[in-house]
Amino acid sequence: MWYIYILLCDQKTFYVGITDDLKRRVKQHKSKYSRYTKRFSDVRLVYFEKYQTRTQAEKREIQLKNWSIAKRKALIKGDIALLKQLSKGPEPGEKLGS
Repeated sequence: MWYIYILLCDQKTFYVGITDDLKRRVKQHKSKYSRYTKRFSDVRLVYFEKYQTRTQAEKREIQLKNWSIAKRKALIKGDIALLKQLSKGPEPGEKLGS
């Protein structure tokens, strides 16, 4: 079994990762073993998904790493309607940011 997971670091930064042992990996992050997350004092697991193969998990990890913070927050909250809305591109003729 493979997992993709999202950590919330110091209540402001998301970290997306992949592992075959979620419990061990989260413990490593919390004990400052991970190069990226060791600089944070508060590291919490906020989301995870299971996959049968590493390839499936890697594809999802790449997808989530490319998502906006708003989309990650919607996923974590389980707000599917907002996630779908954020996944749509701008309407034809609509300016970005308007």
